[in-house]
Amino acid sequence: MRRTRGNANVAGLQDLPYDYRRPAPSRVSGDTHDMESQLSLEFLRVVENAAIAAARTMGFGDRHHADEVAVESMRETMDSLQMDGTIVIGEGERDEAPMLYIGEKVGLAQHAPSANFPAVDIAVDPLEGTNLCATGAPNSIAVLAASERGGLLHAPDLYMEKIVVGPSCKGAVDLDAPVADNLKSIARRLERSVEDLVVIVLDRPRHEKLIADIRNAGARIRLIGDGDLSAGISAAVVGTGVHAVMGTGGAPEGVLTAAALRCLNGQILGRLVVAKPQDQERLEKMGVKDPKRIYDTEDLAPGKRMIFACCGVTDGNLLRGVRFFGEGIRTQSMILTLDDRLVRFIDTVRLDKRPDVRVRFN
Repeated sequence: MRRTRGNANVAGLQDLPYDYRRPAPSRVSGDTHDMESQLSLEFLRVVENAAIAAARTMGFGDRHHADEVAVESMRETMDSLQMDGTIVIGEGERDEAPMLYIGEKVGLAQHAPSANFPAVDIAVDPLEGTNLCATGAPNSIAVLAASERGGLLHAPDLYMEKIVVGPSCKGAVDLDAPVADNLKSIARRLERSVEDLVVIVLDRPRHEKLIADIRNAGARIRLIGDGDLSAGISAAVVGTGVHAVMGTGGAPEGVLTAAALRCLNGQILGRLVVAKPQDQERLEKMGVKDPKRIYDTEDLAPGKRMIFACCGVTDGNLLRGVRFFGEGIRTQSMILTLDDRLVRFIDTVRLDKRPDVRVRFN
């Protein structure tokens, strides 16, 4: 994994109270009230570094190596932050994942237990769309969400039935309703016909009936190979041309999506899929008592303070991917905060430290 020797931010960070490239100064306290202002731009650095590491592997066809370098970079950066972090959604359970496993501690509190650093729960997907990165396809991103302790559901690594809609359609959909009824409700809220709707669905054999139902109802479909998290964000933003996401995807991605939707005022409904007896055993170990429960957005991400950060790895609908040029690296990221109600798109250029370096904006 190649690292750059220097960096400089050229846009979007004029309001920084300190240098975002270094750990926050000692004024950081354990009070979670200011967690968003203390850590949001620190988490920018986490997702930027992970995206750059993954982008170095783009197109090599090795999805496992791409994910590995993103995980390594994300963990290394998080361990430099003044926080008491716990991974609640990560690369898997401890026996399956050497780093960023569920329950792993990250941050400088590991080395300074007496320090009063903010305690945060963290959900990560160091490389959403590993196949997308490996093949150079669009919409691969590095993702992180954080909240105060207990602010993110400890979701098991199972499948989850999902419906995602934007602010205008909150309360209009039902996970148990027929597809046609949900589409009519969405269309009614958006003051358009069902034929005008675009629904994103993961291109999987399990969605054969769902796809047929959507088409029979008259709505249009955009099939995607991976990346239902970024698709969910698109559904919550006006003007993207996406009106809903439907289908079954990963439960951890559902929690990350919920964190973003809390900040964007959208809605996700989800229900865990228990397909095997061992799935039920895992739910019981994680304290999930009702496997048939339908989770709403605030059930998946109930925190009062919420940070969602992502950085493009490959070009996508929301963010451009990492771009390498002779004198440095350019990234595009998005940071959402709940209490501050901020949506920041940040364009960063990291420059090599050379006497003849030239800054370029295009």
